[in-house]
Amino acid sequence: MNNNDPVAGTLDTMIIGGGQAGLAMGYYLQRQKRTFLILDDCPRTGDSWRRRWDSLRVFTPAKYDGLPGLVFPADPLSFPSKDELADYLERYAAEFHLPVRQGIRVERLWREGDRYVAASNGHRWEARNVVVATGAERVAKIPDFASRLSPSLVQLHSSDYRNPGQLQEGAALVVGLGNSGAEIALEVSRTHPTLVAGKPGGELPVKHGRTAARYVLPLVRFAGLYVLNVGTPIGRKAIPALKAHGAPLIRTKSKDLAAAGVRLVPRVRGVEGGVPVLEDGSRPQITNVIWCTGFRADFAWLDPDLLDNGAMPRQQRGVAVDWPGLFFLGQDFMYAVASATLPGVCRDARYLAGKIPAPANRGSLSAAA
Repeated sequence: MNNNDPVAGTLDTMIIGGGQAGLAMGYYLQRQKRTFLILDDCPRTGDSWRRRWDSLRVFTPAKYDGLPGLVFPADPLSFPSKDELADYLERYAAEFHLPVRQGIRVERLWREGDRYVAASNGHRWEARNVVVATGAERVAKIPDFASRLSPSLVQLHSSDYRNPGQLQEGAALVVGLGNSGAEIALEVSRTHPTLVAGKPGGELPVKHGRTAARYVLPLVRFAGLYVLNVGTPIGRKAIPALKAHGAPLIRTKSKDLAAAGVRLVPRVRGVEGGVPVLEDGSRPQITNVIWCTGFRADFAWLDPDLLDNGAMPRQQRGVAVDWPGLFFLGQDFMYAVASATLPGVCRDARYLAGKIPAPANRGSLSAAA
């Protein structure tokens, strides 16, 4: 779609974010014959996956990676690469003729009377309802003391890491032992002496692969969607613990790192003299640092009046409590442990599509105007 085509009048629904969450929501709104527009800050649908590290494969098998209405075109027990997933999302948007505007990063969203207004680069869009589908990965989390590292060290966040060719000769310190940290550390260890600072939050007790995809991951998926959510007692206990300790290691485990010669070291407590200092006071001899320290949601572009003390507004399963017509989709732990995963966003999108108020006049504006 031509990003410069004007949209006249007020949309029924505006979706901010054109990744899997925004596209799934678009599918359900299209089935309801709603007038909507998807604003995506990527130049091309799927780019949020394309720009991740080269060897990344998703953890869920292909049979669970499809969005509603279109099966993922791969062996059901295989694990697609990030580029295969990106291409699938692009095909999905084209297959259903979803009205996606590319390269639009919403700079501000506010409420004006009975509607919401989004602004970007001098343009504005109005809608009675807004679905914020920007996902959980918005801003890289890097400790403040990282700025004091010597410029002679190469340092990258996992969002900027592509492959070991970006690193200089010498040892690499990977900070953070979640799934990204484990996978990147294992890859880097093939070309560089590698240290990992951190402790895993647990491990999937079976080997990841085709057998797990057939027998174990269906149970994990079911639990993540229907058991570990805010509607169940066990879910209300488990979600805070998972938030505090992180997700378990899924594919690359501690024994895999040990077998590859990766050395586990204490957490990084700060920087002195331009080098990292660990909790035990030691200073590892390294020339590269990769921060696998996660992301945080960024809602600074939402009008302060819409926020709850600067954070995401109060919501119940994605429905804003205090702001009629405002919805959230694809956020970590928004409703269930799986809310930010491909199966989770599909389930939550279907639910939210049923909660968006029906427009008074369905024929007031074409979705592809």
